[in-house]
Amino acid sequence: MVSTTGNERRGLWAVALAGVLLMGCGGDDDAQQQSSDASSPPPKKAQVMEMAKRDISLDKSYPAMLRSDNEVTVVARVSGNLEERHFDPGQQVEKGESLYTIEPETYQATVRQREADLQSAQADAELAQTNADRYQRLLKQNSVSVQQRDQAQADLKVARASVAQAQAALDSARIDLEYTDVEAPVSGMISLSEVNLGNLVNDGTELATITPLNPLEVRFQLPQEEAFELRRQRQQQGNESITAELKIPALPGQTLKGRVEFLGSRVSESTSTVQANAFFDNPDGMFMPGQFVRVELDGVKRFDVFAVPEIAVTQGLMGPQVYVLNDENKVTTQTVQLGDTAGPWMIITDGIKAGDRVVVSDPGNISAGASIDPQPFDGDVEALSSAEEGEAAPGNQTQQKGSSDADSQANEEGGA
Repeated sequence: MVSTTGNERRGLWAVALAGVLLMGCGGDDDAQQQSSDASSPPPKKAQVMEMAKRDISLDKSYPAMLRSDNEVTVVARVSGNLEERHFDPGQQVEKGESLYTIEPETYQATVRQREADLQSAQADAELAQTNADRYQRLLKQNSVSVQQRDQAQADLKVARASVAQAQAALDSARIDLEYTDVEAPVSGMISLSEVNLGNLVNDGTELATITPLNPLEVRFQLPQEEAFELRRQRQQQGNESITAELKIPALPGQTLKGRVEFLGSRVSESTSTVQANAFFDNPDGMFMPGQFVRVELDGVKRFDVFAVPEIAVTQGLMGPQVYVLNDENKVTTQTVQLGDTAGPWMIITDGIKAGDRVVVSDPGNISAGASIDPQPFDGDVEALSSAEEGEAAPGNQTQQKGSSDADSQANEEGGA
């Protein structure tokens, strides 16, 4: 019979105890694995949009400055003392309305003198006509020579030229007399007078400025690509398909409706832009030339393009990206190239194709490889954005609460 020592017995007990512990640990790992499998979250629900080409409207806005296309500067056309002013500065004047009177008496006297000169020339012409007729008759009777008859004809022509000259001088004098009454060449709001009454003015002296306020014009610059698209759309759908709206940043809520009248035919070499202009009706005169404004074009579209809600585009290591579902409804990332922004929509120029399923909701909580329970997208982008903003705050609160619970548990274990 083999006897065992105390050390050997203690060794056998240690081996047996280790085996029991190993069996217990193995059972705990299996249970933990089964519990983990049972508690794995179900696929996350997210709205998914299947890609198909569409026509989409754009919101285009350009900076500009208001101007009055028919603004004119009123100048004196004759010399003389400025005797009268017939308007109040800042008032609305009408075309043809009298504005100033410039010393008309001098020009009235000149008109009378030119009228007398004309009458004298006409009398000389009548006498020359009589002489020419008499010499023609006498020549037939052989009473005068041909030379005398020719001289009478020449005198008649000179007399007629003098009449024409006197008539022209009279017409010029009458025009100058009309210029002594300075009239408004256009309708509009008139400025302060540049010259006080009683001063001597000369031909070309600036007197005031008239600014028509209805309509108003803006000129703005379009990038050449946008100008090309705009020109193509106007050719296909007509000029009436695109309207313009004018807004002043300093006056929120104040807008004017207008129309694009001109789109340039060449690209500026220095700015790579194309000039355009638009006219806006301003019946109340609330908007004034010189104001900085923004011109928004309504009705501009991009045809046959891919577009996704702007919220669906995130920034990846390779640039802008979207989340696309594969056949197993798992998330993959797809790098894309972006085009124009159309309100809450973003045009995609490259990186996706028809039939791709793009995740359009909750992209911030999605990662590559995640399983998704796809829900159809109803097209309401504003509701989608509101839902994302509403979910952000509760999520942060849940995360903070979870962190607090973990901290409390750690403190308890540390105390134990």
